[in-house]
Amino acid sequence: MRQGYQADIVSIIMPTYNSSAVLEESIASIQQQGYQDWELLVVDDCSTDETRDMLREIAERDARIQLVLLTENRGSGFARNEGLSRARGRFVAFLDSDDVWHPKKLEKQLAFMRANDYGFTFTAYHVFEEQPTAVKRTVPVPEKMNYRQLLKNTIIGCLTVVIDREKVGDFRMPLLRARQDTATWLAILKEQEFAYGMAEPLAYYRVSAASLSSNKWRMLQKKLADVPET
Repeated sequence: MRQGYQADIVSIIMPTYNSSAVLEESIASIQQQGYQDWELLVVDDCSTDETRDMLREIAERDARIQLVLLTENRGSGFARNEGLSRARGRFVAFLDSDDVWHPKKLEKQLAFMRANDYGFTFTAYHVFEEQPTAVKRTVPVPEKMNYRQLLKNTIIGCLTVVIDREKVGDFRMPLLRARQDTATWLAILKEQEFAYGMAEPLAYYRVSAASLSSNKWRMLQKKLADVPET
């Protein structure tokens, strides 16, 4: 396992692609975190709109934001791996450029991990279309999941995950165009006994037409197939 991670830093991995309409809101939700010891690695997957210009302006105002500008479109799995390869923090989190976090997300989740000595955690989350305050549905999560349980119910939301690399080890995502996050969690759970869930919703998943992926709603429906309404 790679050593030398910066102990208190959370490395946040954000792939972007033509997300200029929603990008600022997502990054602002990181900047508004109560826990401020983070770095944001934004990997742009060869956007053709104003995304890159916006990113440069935002990064100029915040030294914690590092840009990686890909020269060809490779998909979100490749983009996340480019971020992971540059991440300095012991802890790794993920946020797509159209989703947002609760202001206390990192603060509460890191406290949960440290208090219980957990290496892999996730939280409940809200689903919204245009405004995070107009929640369409809240997605509950179990207290813990193992490999076999995740095979049957892929409820872990990428935007909610925090991983302690000192406990889990270094990792990369498979180069798939879709569902690479679930494949990653399954690979980790072959080595780790459980991923642990927090019942409190600490993230907001956007499913509007402006979403990073036109397939987000369809993918969410698959995740929710076996989850009761709340």
